[in-house]
Amino acid sequence: MRQLLVTLALVSFATHVAAADLSSLSSSEATSGLKEALMQGASKAVGKLGTMDGFLKNPKVKIPLPDSMKKAEKAMRMFGMGKQADELVLKMNRAAEAAVPEAKTLLVDAVKKMSVSDAKNILSGGSDAATQYFRKTTSGPMADKFLPIVKQATENVALAQQYNKFAEMGSRYGLVGKDQANLEQYVTQKTLDGVYLMMAEEEKAIRQDPMGQASSLLKKVFGAVGN
Repeated sequence: MRQLLVTLALVSFATHVAAADLSSLSSSEATSGLKEALMQGASKAVGKLGTMDGFLKNPKVKIPLPDSMKKAEKAMRMFGMGKQADELVLKMNRAAEAAVPEAKTLLVDAVKKMSVSDAKNILSGGSDAATQYFRKTTSGPMADKFLPIVKQATENVALAQQYNKFAEMGSRYGLVGKDQANLEQYVTQKTLDGVYLMMAEEEKAIRQDPMGQASSLLKKVFGAVGN
């Protein structure tokens, strides 16, 4: 998502200029430049994760067995259930990879709805201000889009159904956390976490090297800040 949040990296300029300089930017130019960067980045982020092995082969976002199941994993493998455990991990990550493309429309829509105030708050915000904006505006609708896809991908996995049965019972007695009481909900949340993690990492990288990646349009927009 290197070009996704290139604009945001230029927040480093804000530490060297007065707030008046930022407010003096053309609102339409600043907002347009930011939206262009965010749309490009959203497409790239979704493209990286929403493909074969986008989750499974990326250790930063790969979805592991729930903690409550990890405790029993060794025993499962000892009793010849290793293949079932591996199948579940595969299905969970394939579900995430299949679900992520649904995020693109929501992310782009969030960018389109961004106000001038939102844009300037992102520019002058913290190192993950854009990521937090996306999390605030898209996490609910995105989860609603992801969940049916995750359910479809795991519904025929016997171990998943067994897990749900025992995890639900365990949650009633406080033995399993609510965030892991249902496998589909667990995978959906992990998918969301993966999307926002990648966004945050790319945003951080862009902020550290803004001018190395700025497009001509963005350089023009943020050149005004440095003047």
